[in-house]
Amino acid sequence: MEKRETTAYCLNALLKAGAEQAETVLYNTERTELNYENGEINLIRTTVDTKLQLSVIKQQKLGKIILNQVSPQAITQAIEEVMTITEGAKPDPAHAFAEAQPAQNFTKGATTPDLDLMYQRLKTFTQTVAAQFPQTFLRNIYLNFTRSNSSFRNSNGVDFTTQKGIYHVSATFSAQDGEASSSFNYTGYSTLDLNQELLEGGSLRLLLQNSSRELHPIPLSGKFTGEIILTPDCLEGFISSLLGISITDAPLITGTSIFKDQLNQLVTSPLFTLYSRPVSPEIASGYFFTSDGYAAQNSTIIEQGVLRTYLLSLYGSRKTGLPKAVNDGGAYVVAPGEESLNTMIKGVKRGILLTRFSGGRPNRNGDFSGVAKNSFYLEDGEIKHPLTETMIAGNLAALFRNITAVSQERVNFGHGIYPWIASTGVTISGQ
Repeated sequence: MEKRETTAYCLNALLKAGAEQAETVLYNTERTELNYENGEINLIRTTVDTKLQLSVIKQQKLGKIILNQVSPQAITQAIEEVMTITEGAKPDPAHAFAEAQPAQNFTKGATTPDLDLMYQRLKTFTQTVAAQFPQTFLRNIYLNFTRSNSSFRNSNGVDFTTQKGIYHVSATFSAQDGEASSSFNYTGYSTLDLNQELLEGGSLRLLLQNSSRELHPIPLSGKFTGEIILTPDCLEGFISSLLGISITDAPLITGTSIFKDQLNQLVTSPLFTLYSRPVSPEIASGYFFTSDGYAAQNSTIIEQGVLRTYLLSLYGSRKTGLPKAVNDGGAYVVAPGEESLNTMIKGVKRGILLTRFSGGRPNRNGDFSGVAKNSFYLEDGEIKHPLTETMIAGNLAALFRNITAVSQERVNFGHGIYPWIASTGVTISGQ
């Protein structure tokens, strides 16, 4: 059966089995991959994955099941299981499926990979890195083309299909100089085509340039409260952590959100503006419909420091009485600032240029701590030396309230666009 035929069949079967409302989502993913490892470009391999999700509401009870087979026998068994799961669930009047919307078919990107160009781009990348960054050791590089197709249907009349074709690049590397070696680093990005060389995408060139500068790191002594510049590679994680404890379902439903009752109020520095743009052409790997069955729209989350929307799902909205978000978040775009990165660095009295952060999840209040990786010590407006054995700690809400500058320069990773951001009040600890 084709995708839409499969989801239609499942929908009818769920309703016949006693579901009051039903929802079916089918995902098919075909990934064609080239990889470079141990100094060689390995043969292309292709993997195919299928995921079918069945959801049921009956007597205000919700049941879900996910399977990776779509044979009639597997579907029949899964329907029996999901009905049993639903019967045993606790009723909750907030459970609901998306209301009817116009049926839509969304498309983005190519339908097939350009295998010759993939090989050419990867080969050129490895040769260029060897020539321009002789101290850098490429541990592995992955270049893949992912073709994904999906069908989303529910018993209220929602009927969405998507076809996407996207290239993904990821690289892990370190620098070596005799006995000395730097900490490994990694980055990646997504793109709809391979019109430019791999080295020019995302932050690859910048991080490869920095890798040799990370040799011979020096630990700091003592502890101080200083300034921090978050790089684009690092910023995404801090934004996701902040939003995760403030404007998503869990913290708003439980009442633990640090931004509770602060819609349309100032929550960060006015220098900070954040968008979620899943259907913007500048975002290669966005999405067309939300996880709860609505056509996705772009949104402004924080506008010059003012919180404009929560990221609530349909369930979260019904549970809290607050407006539902028009997307699932992600595909974040931070507006550029007015200062160059060079000017921002010159303005730092004492602090860190943070490229990678290794730490646990922040607590519900936003307190975080962890290790600064691939990072540099800043003093009197200059990059002094690479760091090792350096801890940083602070509070996420305070970090974004205390932003002092946002760079003009930004990096487009295909899944998000981020500048460099400077802030104050972070505790930095050495040996």
